[in-house]
Amino acid sequence: MIFFYILGTTSIICSPAPEVPSIEQAYSKHSDSITVEFTEVSGATSYILRAQSGDFFSETMVRSSPGTVVQLQPYTDYKLSVMSVNSGGRSQPSYPIEARTVVMAPKLNTTSPDNSTILVTWPPVKNGILYMLCIIRSGSSSRIKLNTTDTTVTFDGLEPGTTYCIKGTAWDSEGRAGDDLTVCQITRPPSPDVTFVQVTLGRSLGIAVYWVLVQGGENYMAWTTNGQNCTSTVNSYCYIIPVECGQNHSVAVVAYNSAGPSDPSQPAEYITCGYITHTSTPVAGNCSVVWDDVPLVEHYVAFIKRDDGTEKSCNTTGTTCPFSCMCGYTYLTTVFPYNQAGSSPYAQVRNYTTIPCCPQDVTIKLVSTETLEVMWPSVKGAELYETTAAQTNDVIHCNDTAPVCALSDLRCNTAYSVTVTPCSELRGCNRTCAPHTHETAPCAPEILTMTQTNNSTFTILFTTPNNPKTNYTITAFGRYGTHTCQSRNNSCQLTQLPCGSTYEVIGVATTTVGRSLPGFSKTLETGPCCPTYVNVTQVTQAMTNVTWSSGSGARSYVTTLTSSRGHAKCHTLDNHCLMGCITCGTNYISSKIIQKTPVRVKLYRRANNSLRVYWRSLGALMQNHTVELNGTAADYTCIAAAGSKYCDIQEETCGDVYTVVVAPVGQNGIKVNFCQPRRYSVLCPGSNAGMGKHPLNYKLHIV
Repeated sequence: MIFFYILGTTSIICSPAPEVPSIEQAYSKHSDSITVEFTEVSGATSYILRAQSGDFFSETMVRSSPGTVVQLQPYTDYKLSVMSVNSGGRSQPSYPIEARTVVMAPKLNTTSPDNSTILVTWPPVKNGILYMLCIIRSGSSSRIKLNTTDTTVTFDGLEPGTTYCIKGTAWDSEGRAGDDLTVCQITRPPSPDVTFVQVTLGRSLGIAVYWVLVQGGENYMAWTTNGQNCTSTVNSYCYIIPVECGQNHSVAVVAYNSAGPSDPSQPAEYITCGYITHTSTPVAGNCSVVWDDVPLVEHYVAFIKRDDGTEKSCNTTGTTCPFSCMCGYTYLTTVFPYNQAGSSPYAQVRNYTTIPCCPQDVTIKLVSTETLEVMWPSVKGAELYETTAAQTNDVIHCNDTAPVCALSDLRCNTAYSVTVTPCSELRGCNRTCAPHTHETAPCAPEILTMTQTNNSTFTILFTTPNNPKTNYTITAFGRYGTHTCQSRNNSCQLTQLPCGSTYEVIGVATTTVGRSLPGFSKTLETGPCCPTYVNVTQVTQAMTNVTWSSGSGARSYVTTLTSSRGHAKCHTLDNHCLMGCITCGTNYISSKIIQKTPVRVKLYRRANNSLRVYWRSLGALMQNHTVELNGTAADYTCIAAAGSKYCDIQEETCGDVYTVVVAPVGQNGIKVNFCQPRRYSVLCPGSNAGMGKHPLNYKLHIV
């Protein structure tokens, strides 16, 4: 046997590793991942994303670009690279880039403090500097966004019993939005309305409470003022059993959902007067005598006797005897069972007292601006009275046996709904009495500003804290008179106020109810009166003395002299002022300043034994001049008309020494008294000595 062995050959093909890809960009949209976009290379069947940060290292296999690296930490920097893979192996890592994950979402906690508010709180997000919240109502497309740096936000003005979804996002310092988290919260339900309270008949006396279902209400609880309650999750009613006969209480209903309870409904009053079928009868009701069925009894006779002697009875085969009962009375009831053998020899007497009656003819009057006096006639069955006002949170203002009450310390311009509640020890208080409304006096206005519009008129601006039909009177009380103005607006004008007066200004409001207290007063001062006269007297060549009469109401005075060459001003507490820096020969408002004093005064002897006094004036020659020669033997005076530069004097005795003064005279006839004197020695004719000039010492005043 011959065996043949066939030797075959196997060829092995080695594929090279693919090329190195490059990363185009890397970004983070979630706090635990980074997405990498890279260039895909030919021949690669998959790619490996490598992420490194400190001791952290991970590789994630992806099929194509983009790929996402997960299970990362929030707001952390990572070095990212990509490698291509095929049957020949993996390429070298690409050039790494750095990317940072975004911040976490805020962990929102929501509550609903009331039926129109949602409160959102969250702990601070690490590395988050800004938070954006967006709220949207369930079933609606409208939304509200807000940005905040706080960790608490309150959304108010929401609909009761409605679900709202809130999305929260944190932003980092680079302006990148982080993760978002959405939570939904329902607001508390609105208050239900009690529609009916019915006393139910049966073996046990009870009440049925009915209400209107509200949006967002998941279950309801009805509770009474004496602590009894019942609940319902489906129906709009529930039963409270048992209740005591002859009770006067109120019942309220509260709706609940996952956010919490609503506000209680308005309380509904009810009276269990025997078996009362009426729930709101303040004066009279339908009462019933109810008893247990007795075996072998054919019929019953019930006797009802009122405390005023009125008596009635009823014959029935049932176990109930209805009768009309009045408030404030005590009823004695007895039931006798009958059969063929006769009546029971003994019957228990039951004592029943109805609730006290509501007062009628309640009168309320305003005895002061913030006090109401309430009076009413005494009513049957009442041992004391409670007086309350709804606007003061039903605080009991009076709890007394007397039929009168004073409600004090009330708010002005407010209508108070006052209720007088009669009470007795046996049956409690009758809470079904109707309220009576009365308004307090208007509030006093407050003066805001007082503005002078002309010399004798002031506009007074004040507050208007009352209704638009209120009249406001502003009165100014002064020493010499009173001025008033009236308005329904917030301003009026006080007119014909004299100057220099001081007034106390007070505002008062008046309505049909009464008059307010006076408001706080403010002091009004009118402008000071002008002086009745002003006198201007020139003291020196450059100084003027101004005097004036006192102006009523003036505390200080400002005096000014004004001209085209300048002005002078003086502020003083006195009635006079010395003003300097005046230019002579100048017309000033309020005065005329005399021209400069004459200069170069000379004395000449003339042939006819007369003397001529000559001078030169620097200003305009518009004033008269007076010339005075005072000698040892005689004195001489002459007047020179305006425009003249000399004056001649007839000498009687020669050989004298003269003091010569030349002074201008103003328009008011007053001579300037500060001109410089000159001294001359005058010889007789024929003397060899010449006329000499001997100047005197003098003081020159320059202002």
